[in-house]
Amino acid sequence: MDYQSTFKRYELKYILTKQQKEKILQTMENYMKLDNYGRTTIRNIYFDTKDFYLARHSLEKPIYKEKLRLRSYKAAEPNEIVFVELKKKYDSVVYKRRLVLPEKQAKDIFINNLPIPIKSQIADEINYFRKFYKTLQPAVFLSYEREAYYSLDGSDFRVTFDENILYREKEFDLGSGTYGTPLINNTQTLMEIKTSGGYPLWMCRILTDLNIYKASFTKYGSAYIDIMNNKRKGMILYA
Repeated sequence: MDYQSTFKRYELKYILTKQQKEKILQTMENYMKLDNYGRTTIRNIYFDTKDFYLARHSLEKPIYKEKLRLRSYKAAEPNEIVFVELKKKYDSVVYKRRLVLPEKQAKDIFINNLPIPIKSQIADEINYFRKFYKTLQPAVFLSYEREAYYSLDGSDFRVTFDENILYREKEFDLGSGTYGTPLINNTQTLMEIKTSGGYPLWMCRILTDLNIYKASFTKYGSAYIDIMNNKRKGMILYA
């Protein structure tokens, strides 16, 4: 396994009904295959400043934005690997820097605000990001169930389906269970298309046939909006 990696691609999102998902899956059968992990439960810990600067800035739709998270693809034991990810978006292109660390070491580094003890360009970028924003702390725990498909033609065209998207503001632990407030209802699926190039013709056709259009949806940004709305409701309730 690579202990560090870099991705550069477009990532486009669509909110589907169950019926739309099934029709897309039927179309995909001849072109794509479910990866070896099958359906996985992804856990993320997003870091932000005390005033949620990164979330607020992202929702303003700037030409450049960035975020930092810890991620695991199952409930992580202390000695199992997790991913430290710095995700940047510039002019619609997503750049992701990723390092692999044992869960216990990653937790110690981020709780005690220690530099990442790896000598590499990616580690330097992540350390600089954390130093620049100074007051980074765990802000949101976000989980979802994912099915990821890869293209049979060998290209980097990928499609993922996320369901049961939940967030919470406590128990920031990649080894914990998944519970929290839903960000989409249980009849919906978030589909993401990831590619460094264009869409294959068959995908263009099925999206057109089903009248499916790109959605402006960010999991972390949506969690922040919900947190702020709940706080406003509380302020009105107790005013």
